[in-house]
Amino acid sequence: MPRTEFIATGFYVPPRVVTNDELAGMMDTSDEWITQRSGIKTRRWVEPGTTCAAVAFEATTTALTRAGMKAADLDCIVFATTTPDHFFPGNGVYLQRMLGIPGIPALDVRDQCSGFIYGLSVADAWIRTGQYRRILLVGAEIQSPGLDLTTAGRDTAVLFGDGAGVAILGPTDADRGVLSTHLYADGQHAEKLWMDGPGVSHVPWISSELIAAGKHRVRMEGREVFKHASTCMPQSVMTALHANGLTPADITLLIPHQANLRISEMVQKQLGLRDDQVVNNIQKYGNTTAASIPIALDEAIADGRLKRGDLLVLTAFGSGFTWASAAIRW
Repeated sequence: MPRTEFIATGFYVPPRVVTNDELAGMMDTSDEWITQRSGIKTRRWVEPGTTCAAVAFEATTTALTRAGMKAADLDCIVFATTTPDHFFPGNGVYLQRMLGIPGIPALDVRDQCSGFIYGLSVADAWIRTGQYRRILLVGAEIQSPGLDLTTAGRDTAVLFGDGAGVAILGPTDADRGVLSTHLYADGQHAEKLWMDGPGVSHVPWISSELIAAGKHRVRMEGREVFKHASTCMPQSVMTALHANGLTPADITLLIPHQANLRISEMVQKQLGLRDDQVVNNIQKYGNTTAASIPIALDEAIADGRLKRGDLLVLTAFGSGFTWASAAIRW
């Protein structure tokens, strides 16, 4: 049975850079307040009207060029996002339409910050069994239009950015590729990081009353999220390592979901990793949810931080609660 290798990656972030000082002009906050709590200095926001599928298309174009492939060479799309362009259908079909490749399946994954690893697990299973040979795995988000840019919403508004990262995956018989993936969820904590509406739990799904109550905004119990993420992410990494007879010392590069620099620092400390073993770019892009891992991966590759035979480990934690990890022999 073949393993799944990363053929090429690509990412895209919009050109507009939003600084902490700019946010301080919109709400009661400051560069110091945001930096101390999250590590974020800037984030990228799209211009009004830009779709999530559109930023995914930009990242996909880059990856296809690097792979020397055409869109028609793809067999399947797996699209992870928290921010679909519409209630339905999912973003995968809109990206497929933009790429001009009708007929191939398009699966949307709604596991928020863990979505890219959840999607990787699905793609890996399909490739290993031979169902599909060339899979486009996407993590893309457009968070900025939904943010509450007032003091009331600052706890979440200062965190999120827009962008997309993709990977083109395929089979290999070489001794490399995805070694294992590990997925988890605990719905007991669903309302600790969520968006209440719109949804079928409301009649009608959306209304002026729902909007007036702010139920269409992200709500987060930050301390609870921090506590669980700081525990679950290192545990998931250790599970991936143990499954493959490895230890933290074997890790070349750990790419954690870029939720909060303080969480990533806690994960690094618990695993006993050096600074050069961990990728952090949240300072530049903020929390791009399902896009954060593939964006960080593409940057790490461009910076020469991965070479053939290196051990790459991914881990994520987010709404649901969901969390996940993956071990990859590069």
